[in-house]
Amino acid sequence: MNTIDRAPDELRMVRILPDYTEMAAGSVLICCGRTKVICTASVQEGVPSFLRGKGKGWLTAEYAMLPGSTPQRKQRDGVKKDGRGVEIQRLIGRSLRAACDLTRLGERTIYIDCDVIQADGGTRTASVTGAFVALCIAVDKLMQMGTLVDSPIIRQVAAVSAGVIDDVCTLDLEYAQDSRAQVDMNIVMTRDGEGNLGFVEVQGTGEGRCYTRAELDRLLALGGKGCLELMQIQRDALGSRAEVICKKPLLVLASNNFGKLKELKQMLGDRYDVRSMREMDVETEVEETGETFGENALIKAKALMGICNCATLADDSGLCVDQLGGRPGVHSARYCGVHGDDEANNQLLLKELSDKPAPHKAHYGAALALCRPGREPVIVYGRCDGEIIGEYRGSGGFGYDPLFLSDDLGVTFAEADPQAKNGVSHRARAIQKLIAALEGEA
Repeated sequence: MNTIDRAPDELRMVRILPDYTEMAAGSVLICCGRTKVICTASVQEGVPSFLRGKGKGWLTAEYAMLPGSTPQRKQRDGVKKDGRGVEIQRLIGRSLRAACDLTRLGERTIYIDCDVIQADGGTRTASVTGAFVALCIAVDKLMQMGTLVDSPIIRQVAAVSAGVIDDVCTLDLEYAQDSRAQVDMNIVMTRDGEGNLGFVEVQGTGEGRCYTRAELDRLLALGGKGCLELMQIQRDALGSRAEVICKKPLLVLASNNFGKLKELKQMLGDRYDVRSMREMDVETEVEETGETFGENALIKAKALMGICNCATLADDSGLCVDQLGGRPGVHSARYCGVHGDDEANNQLLLKELSDKPAPHKAHYGAALALCRPGREPVIVYGRCDGEIIGEYRGSGGFGYDPLFLSDDLGVTFAEADPQAKNGVSHRARAIQKLIAALEGEA
């Protein structure tokens, strides 16, 4: 008979005491009923050999039950750990890695140590839940020191046990329940920045009997309820340091153009904290030596990423005229030999087309290059088609806009309403492709 003084869907009393030790980058004591685990997170430069040179970090875990943690002294682990301990530390490592984007960690390793000082059931789930808080504290410290620019923690993770006791589905088993459970289950869950829940692992075993689908559904529902409650306890323990959970990564735009910045913030603001070079106090001029828009965009984005150590986005764009073999192309802004002289560029273009039959088919092209530490660059290209006419029309826009008659709009870009122009522009189409590429990664 179950004599535990709590409802079947009720957690044991849970306390998480942050900063429990002083030496590790992050530490907590987590108490789940009478189960007590010290969880620490230590940071070390460098990664295992299989990750060297890839710009990506690593996270690994160790778990141990200390000799005085049980009524009968448990022998201290020697060189060879017991199989149960190895299984649990692998679970802890998997669970926390599922919460992280390790490319944001750089080439450094976080070691999680979970030491059970008192065991009364649920030590592995308490370890996962407590270790996540220790990890957050360590990441916050690294960010405060400037060692990390972006938080690698992209999901929150917690774990809880559940089981069937005397044919009743029950949450958070302590030893008196676990030792006679008909069904025993451990549930590890994540929650992303939009509140979506996911499972890292479900370990369910029929100890005394098989369990039904209805019982499985009930146990998973209990696990979800328990994990959500534990996630709130984690946040309460962290206080302001919970801001490292699902924090938007920085994206620095290789430009100080306010219009570009505003457009990108509108289109990428859900994914990134978009900033200009000026906002990051970065001043750099990169020589554009590429032969294509994509090559130039990548050169600029890579150079900026090397300075900022975070995601960067650069673009290169220009006008390509079919009858001129794609010129002005990458030299659009300096076609006449002087950078940014729109009138001289336009006059040279008209002169070069003067002996060629109309229509002078052309397109604006734009390449965007997104560079992120530890990831392959993403390069996308957008274009809008039209033709070059022999006279100036309109007073808006800039560059070749008064001469570029848009196929989409039927007017020159200089005549077009700015919102209409932005809807069909080469840059807008490139950004749409970039968003589609990012969604494909999810």
